[in-house]
Amino acid sequence: MDKAYEGDETRQLVFDLGMEPVVPPKKNRLSVWEYDRELYKKRNEVERLFRRLKGFRRIFSRFDKLDVIFTFFIHFALIVDTLFSVNRP
Repeated sequence: MDKAYEGDETRQLVFDLGMEPVVPPKKNRLSVWEYDRELYKKRNEVERLFRRLKGFRRIFSRFDKLDVIFTFFIHFALIVDTLFSVNRP
């Protein structure tokens, strides 16, 4: 859930499903709410990790038939991402 989906109906649906929406309100919203900023930052980190993993076409396309091979390539991609993240701020 992101700012584009922060409407009252969507928020109520998330609450009805037993989840907690972690999204900031839009700036022009009249009734604002509190949200966990640290959890929102962590959610963003996870989304950026999935975006980087999609760069590995083999993982994104799921060419491998065996789960063991697929898991290996996920681990490989995470290792490569960690090695190259040393230079990232």
